[in-house]
Amino acid sequence: MKERRRGSVLAAVAVGLLLPVAWLLGHLPTRLGLWVGRRIGDLIWLVLPRRRAVTLENLTRAFGREQSGAQLRQLGRRSFEHVGMNIVEGCVYFFRPTSVLLSRIDFVGHEHAEAAVAAARGKGILILGAHYGNWELLAASHALSIFPLSVVVRPLDHPVMDRLVDRFRRRSGVELIGKRRALGEILDALGRGRMVGIMLDQNASRVEGVFAPFFGVPASTSRGLALISMRTGAPVLPIFIRRMEDGRHRVEADPVVDTPADGDVVAYTAAFNRCIERAIRRAPEQWFWMHNRWKTRPEAEAG
Repeated sequence: MKERRRGSVLAAVAVGLLLPVAWLLGHLPTRLGLWVGRRIGDLIWLVLPRRRAVTLENLTRAFGREQSGAQLRQLGRRSFEHVGMNIVEGCVYFFRPTSVLLSRIDFVGHEHAEAAVAAARGKGILILGAHYGNWELLAASHALSIFPLSVVVRPLDHPVMDRLVDRFRRRSGVELIGKRRALGEILDALGRGRMVGIMLDQNASRVEGVFAPFFGVPASTSRGLALISMRTGAPVLPIFIRRMEDGRHRVEADPVVDTPADGDVVAYTAAFNRCIERAIRRAPEQWFWMHNRWKTRPEAEAG
């Protein structure tokens, strides 16, 4: 208990010291801010060797047959720079009017979104998302549409940081659903005709996941999205956000994922992984490679 309290105090002190810096980052001119973000990413690359190692291991799994070691290392560093730019844009969104960043977002794939609305018949839509592009900005971008959005989130370990991120996410009016007791709230949100966003690109435990290919390697993936879709009839619409070279962001809706006629949860989940993989291949440096995506292994492989 004392250690937890001490950790909360230290987190509060750190936040207090960093807030002025974050305010300054949020008020830099756009091009300068993104340049500083890339340098922040370079610093993270240097000071977090364990995350750097995880990133390179993941990239080797995904692209080891397609790219050399030097190319993978360059791609890994660019992914850290992308995280740095996301941090700076987070400061912009937190400290300045939301319109500053929302005005830089374009949307493509309207026809796929309209098809999902028709398929939902007022029951709500499940959004398949990933930690790709500026994913926090993706949630905020729902303010540009007419559809109310709920997002399943995992609370942060530090209460102070959790409150800050919670405040950040609620600025756009998004409804947050805690991951630990999500099922009832997800069903309620779908019943109210809302869109419910679920990030499906992180490692799942052996209990909650099924093994489905991801870049050709079995990856433990939560079966929850498939089960909820088949239980409710809610269509699954993949939506991702991608940073463009001119500094703008493009929200891209892909076609609704077909539901297996035989109710095969593994096949349905594998289809979700294929959607995420296709999005990542459009701009590989924009995925969160420092997460240990392939941590849980099949029992036979682990043995």
